[in-house]
Amino acid sequence: MTVTIYHNPACGTSRNTLAMIRASGVEPEVIEYVKTPPSRERLVALINAMGGDVRAVIREKGTPYAELGLANPSLSDGALMDAMLQHPILINRPIVVTARGVKLCRPSELVLAILDNPNIGIFTKEDGEVVIAPR
Repeated sequence: MTVTIYHNPACGTSRNTLAMIRASGVEPEVIEYVKTPPSRERLVALINAMGGDVRAVIREKGTPYAELGLANPSLSDGALMDAMLQHPILINRPIVVTARGVKLCRPSELVLAILDNPNIGIFTKEDGEVVIAPR
């Protein structure tokens, strides 16, 4: 199975998701999207594959969301995507792409639903939370 993760190594949820993917026996393609943002076309494709809700993919915490006025409900999806492309930290993470789907994996265990082998056993997140994978 080919797996791609749009990853931010500074994010604990992203690190946990990456560890779960690896625990499933897959070495994913890791794209550090803050350093290498997706193209507009790729971002549109990812958002569409996740249901088309642009606002669901915008990260508010720890970003210039408020300063840029992105809470304004009159902003178009295109304007929101422009902001995400100019400031990739606004793209919520981690986004994981597999043959079984595309998902924003918050919380990290959501990744298990799109992995060929979700049976990773008992997994402990960085914060100590224990996740028991399905059998």
